[in-house]
Amino acid sequence: MSTTTASAAAGPALPATKAAKAAKPPNPARTRLRRRLAQWGFIAPAVIFMALFFGYPLVRNIVMSFQDYSPSTFFTGSSPFNGTANWSGVFNDELFGKALWHTILFTVGSLIGQFCIGLGLAVFFSRRFPLNGILRSLILLPWLVPMVVSGVVWRRILDQDTGVLNSFLGTIGLGGDTPWLTSTGMALFSVVLVNIWIGIPFNMVILYGGLQEVPRELYEAASLDGASAWRAFRSITLPMLRPVITVVLVLGFMSTVKVLDLILALTDGGPADSTQTLGTLTYQNSFVQLDFGAGAVVGNILILISAVFAVFYLRANRNEGK
Repeated sequence: MSTTTASAAAGPALPATKAAKAAKPPNPARTRLRRRLAQWGFIAPAVIFMALFFGYPLVRNIVMSFQDYSPSTFFTGSSPFNGTANWSGVFNDELFGKALWHTILFTVGSLIGQFCIGLGLAVFFSRRFPLNGILRSLILLPWLVPMVVSGVVWRRILDQDTGVLNSFLGTIGLGGDTPWLTSTGMALFSVVLVNIWIGIPFNMVILYGGLQEVPRELYEAASLDGASAWRAFRSITLPMLRPVITVVLVLGFMSTVKVLDLILALTDGGPADSTQTLGTLTYQNSFVQLDFGAGAVVGNILILISAVFAVFYLRANRNEGK
């Protein structure tokens, strides 16, 4: 009677096969496969998005640079391959050399001006004084305004006849008839100045954030050793800001080298192509002359230049991390 009761309380015995399965450890290969599928499931949306909205346009642009792509292609669907005819046409064009040189001058001048003034403002605002936060907020305004709006406003300011700048210079006896945007010798310089004005806030904000990470104890130790402010800046501030400076310069380069809307709003590439850059040349070839193949070539060159500096940025970050 007691044996029967004990058996009933323990419940029915499991079959041998089920007990073996329950005791069998999980398959490591299957576990790794499930984990790998779960990982790919998380990153698949990002991969699909990048492939559709970045990968496909990039590949399409490269293919287009080797095709005879004209307005009739939109109706006939025919865009025969023409080999390297588009590339040789662009490289043999005199305007391409001018645009490349103007791009170098525009980019280097803008980066130097933006960085130097932005660093100076970052150091200035790193000290506490009344209205510090309000003034920093006001300096951000050029960065917040759309670039086309900034270009239109500055075109009115720099107008030779009715511009505010010439009126002011005439009032204080410094001329007042400077052809800021209509002279082939002044137009590119004026565009660089406007772009510097636009890019100063970005440089100031990033460098100001980097300055907040510099330990104040280093400056206190330097002052006790009798170091001047300039010596402390060279020996402490600049070395500590090196990773931030790399980020600012590389990102600034990648955004400046392809500027289009500002130049179109100010000069439209003129006068006499004196402000034509690779960005505006891409626009002129594709949407003014309707030579989409040549426009794709210049666009690919811009992408290649940006990619080289992107690799430099990633390698610099990796080295700083080590």
